[in-house]
Amino acid sequence: MPSIDVPAAGSLRRRALWAGAWNVLSLLASQVMRLGGNLIIARILVPEMFGIMVIATTVSVLLHLLSDVGLRQNIIQSQRGEDPLFLNTAWTVQILRGFALFGLTLLLALGSWLTQQADLWPVGSTYADPQLPLVLAVTGVSAIIYGLQSTKMDIAVRTLQQKRVVLIDLASQLVGLVVMLVIGYYTRSIWSLVAAGLVAALTSTVLGHIAMHGPANRLQWDRTALAELVSYGRWILLSSMVGVLAMYGDRMWFGASMTVAELGVYSIAVLILGSIQTGLLKVVGAVALPSFSEAARSGDNERLKRLYYRFRLLVDLVMLFACGGFLTASPLLIGWMYDHRYAGAGDMLAILSLSFFTLRYALANQVWLALGLTKYQAADNIIRVLTLWTALPLLLAVGGTQWAIWGVALHTFPTLVLVVYVNRKLGMFSLKRELMVLPMLGAGALCGMLLTHLFNWL
Repeated sequence: MPSIDVPAAGSLRRRALWAGAWNVLSLLASQVMRLGGNLIIARILVPEMFGIMVIATTVSVLLHLLSDVGLRQNIIQSQRGEDPLFLNTAWTVQILRGFALFGLTLLLALGSWLTQQADLWPVGSTYADPQLPLVLAVTGVSAIIYGLQSTKMDIAVRTLQQKRVVLIDLASQLVGLVVMLVIGYYTRSIWSLVAAGLVAALTSTVLGHIAMHGPANRLQWDRTALAELVSYGRWILLSSMVGVLAMYGDRMWFGASMTVAELGVYSIAVLILGSIQTGLLKVVGAVALPSFSEAARSGDNERLKRLYYRFRLLVDLVMLFACGGFLTASPLLIGWMYDHRYAGAGDMLAILSLSFFTLRYALANQVWLALGLTKYQAADNIIRVLTLWTALPLLLAVGGTQWAIWGVALHTFPTLVLVVYVNRKLGMFSLKRELMVLPMLGAGALCGMLLTHLFNWL
């Protein structure tokens, strides 16, 4: 079967630089739209609505990750990643998965309604809110929409031809933002948040089919392609199944232990931190995984090692500076951006920002994926979920939600043992390199303190 004709684009270094530049542009523009829109909608809606939406979004993402078999990562890493038969098989699997997820969401919505009728949740908790079941059901439609997304997007990421991918992402966010603000202004209801997500997903999917280069997807089924997808994706599936419990375990526990308003305030801290961290990881993943995979496919381990160290230096400097800066400047940031109802998010954000310290090691996961060592990513997530789900109930019982937030911030630190172990086996660990970047943490903290004192002085 012939492969898709991908335009030549020069050296890996040149393509990686351009892909990185486009993704940084996307990150900046995306954060301006996301945070700007949140600032406006937070003044239109009440905190309780954000609390409900946190649970609905968590359920949606949870189901997606529980069934994630790494289709995009497989397309990027595989030798057959440009074979139309392989791509169409992956697309068919993706569609089937989307409909299955929608069905599961409807079942969860029904279960939510039944438990409310039976008064199983504490009065005033987010899970007891009467709007939650219907919000869950409607939000689930996004699973079908995302299931129809074109693999042309994956090919563009694989070959580091990402200009159109970035523009489509930004266009879908902009359309979703406009929908959220217009509906929010006229209805003052949670449905503005729900509609924004669905419209953004639909815009991204449609543009992916009509605006990207390459042959159109069609339903096909090839057993050899399916066997490769299963072989590569089985560890990613396990990793995602346990990883989702680590990524969203805090909201699962807090949904029963916080009031709707408290969870809404917590969601603001999570939104700000999550939007920045997700954006940074998106930039790293969009450039690092294709670059590492191309080097791995060539069998040049020294080239792969050099690429890893170059990426690590930049990622470490950015992440450590952000960690220190948010640690000292978060209360100022929240006080400047939001009204008094959300003041508590400042201290929460400061504590949660400690997760930047370990987030920089996500780059090691990209190397493992490029080398097909997906079992280590699964082990990483198993450590996270065991730590979080052991720490949270203990901390909630001993010190309440304040102590539990510290558990959320620090639960990823035990994974550093695994990172050091695996990277030493791969010849990609240097204690000198690990230590030489640590002063950037202090530099970020100092900048945050100076900014806070300057603002208070003015």
